[in-house]
Amino acid sequence: MRLTPLESLLNRNIAASSAARALCRRLDTKVMALHVEGMPLSIYFKANGEQMSLDTQHEGTPSATLSGTPLSLLRMAGPAPEAALRTGSVHIHGDAEVAQTFSELLKQARPDLEEELSRVIGDVAAHQVGNAARSALGFARRAVDTFAQNVSEYLQEEGRDAPSRTEADEFITGVDKLRDDVDRFEARLSLLERKRG
Repeated sequence: MRLTPLESLLNRNIAASSAARALCRRLDTKVMALHVEGMPLSIYFKANGEQMSLDTQHEGTPSATLSGTPLSLLRMAGPAPEAALRTGSVHIHGDAEVAQTFSELLKQARPDLEEELSRVIGDVAAHQVGNAARSALGFARRAVDTFAQNVSEYLQEEGRDAPSRTEADEFITGVDKLRDDVDRFEARLSLLERKRG
C-alpha cells in the first residue's frame, strides 16, 4: 500500500526547502523503516534524489529502523525527539546516522497544517481554525499544569501522603549526615581494633 497523499505532501515541502532537498540528496537510495509496536504497521521512507517515496512494503533490509509505541513515535515528531531515545521508548536499529539524517529531513519537510488547511477551506477560515486549535492546546496545557499542581499540593498539604520539597531536601540532608556519621564510626572502630590487636 502506497501512502500517496502523505508522500505528495512531503515531496511538496521538500521541493520548497533547499535544506530539505540537500538532506534528501545525501540520503539517496537509503531506506528508513518506521515500525509501530503493537500494530502490524511499518512505513518505509526511501530517498530518491530530491524526493521521497513512502510505502508499507519493502524488499531487503532498511538502512535504519525506528521502532516504538504510537505515542513514543509521536513524541519523536515533537520539539524534543531526543527525549524519546534517551528514555528508551524508541529504539534505533541499523545506521544511527541515517536515522538522524531522516529525522532532520522530516523536520525540514514538516507540513504547516494551517497552510495545508488553507488550500482546502481558504486563508481566513484556516487562520481561524488555527487560532482555535492553538487556543484549545494552550488551555489544555494550562489545565494539565494546574491539575498537576493541585494534586501535588493536596498530597503534600492536605493528605500528608507526599513530602514537600523542603521536607524531602531535609530528609536527604539527614540521610547524607547519617551516612557520614556511620563512615566516621566505622573508621574509628577499625582504628581501635588495630590498636587493640
